[in-house]
Amino acid sequence: MTLAVHVPEELSARVPAEQRGPGLDRDAVRLLVSRGTEVSHHAFVELPRLLRAGDLLVVNTSPTLAAAVDGRIGHARVVVHFSTRGDDGRWAVELREPDEKGTTRARAGGPAGTEVRLPGDGRLVLEEPLSAHSERLWWARVAGAEILSLLRERGRPIRYSYTERDQPLSVYQTVFALPSPDGAGSAEMPSAARPFTARLVAELVSRGVQFAPVTLHTGVASAEAHEPPYPERFAVPEASARLINAVKAGDGRVVAVGTTAVRAVESAAGPDGVVRARAGWTGLVVTPERGVRVVDGLLTGLHEPEASHLLMLEAVAGRAAVDRGYEEALRGRYLWHEFGDVHLVLPEERPHAEHCVSNCW
Repeated sequence: MTLAVHVPEELSARVPAEQRGPGLDRDAVRLLVSRGTEVSHHAFVELPRLLRAGDLLVVNTSPTLAAAVDGRIGHARVVVHFSTRGDDGRWAVELREPDEKGTTRARAGGPAGTEVRLPGDGRLVLEEPLSAHSERLWWARVAGAEILSLLRERGRPIRYSYTERDQPLSVYQTVFALPSPDGAGSAEMPSAARPFTARLVAELVSRGVQFAPVTLHTGVASAEAHEPPYPERFAVPEASARLINAVKAGDGRVVAVGTTAVRAVESAAGPDGVVRARAGWTGLVVTPERGVRVVDGLLTGLHEPEASHLLMLEAVAGRAAVDRGYEEALRGRYLWHEFGDVHLVLPEERPHAEHCVSNCW
């Protein structure tokens, strides 16, 4: 899916909301709300009044890793983005070239056998591409270094050129992030949840909105090549599965906070729409053809017009709603990317909703 729109550079959010002025917090962003092709404009702090008692927010608890590390290939400087740790101990990595702005630019991947020296005595050797369709990410064997320790000691958050400056890792952690028992996490922040604050969560709970935690450790984004997402590790615990099923059986709506939450919960759903506790790897790509079995709504950031995330958004809301929402986001000069504004997609309100037996759009 592509949208025939151009996102002006000045609409890229260059710093987090709380750094844009005195007294601001993370929740000082705008909220575009779509119900079918009906669009309304709000502040994010209005979210508790836009949801109903009995609604359920599915949230991703994956913490963000300091996944960017400097390295060298011969005398050339590179930046290694550590994306995903495989079950065999290898890491999926992306090699990038440092630019003059403190960020990086794309670099040709490979070839197999390329050795990258890491800080200390560590090194990694590229073995094979993750995908037959792209050589951007490679499986690499690591020697002489424990990568999670290296990331904690020498890593920094992955940063893209539209941002103004480096930020501490805490800026990239959401209020829902929890340490993983094995130290795993996401290469990039599950950013749809970034505007939530403890105060806002408390207000949502007080109004009867429930939360179901899931985990999906997301890899690096595919902003350059627009590839579909790679397999990622996920877990849907038993308690969350039961809660989701109970809400689906009642009058509540299941709203995923971010595309990562959609991927996790839809990966745990059977053809009957029942969610069961699951953990492991998911290669699911949610498309309009596949559709969604569980999710009624989605809270998401604004993504590039050709991003694969838009296919998921179309699967939830339909093409007309996506087109209309993005037209309004551009017209209203909403801010894009991980520090930007957010988009809430809800089912279209129908006069006789009690007669609806499935998702009503």
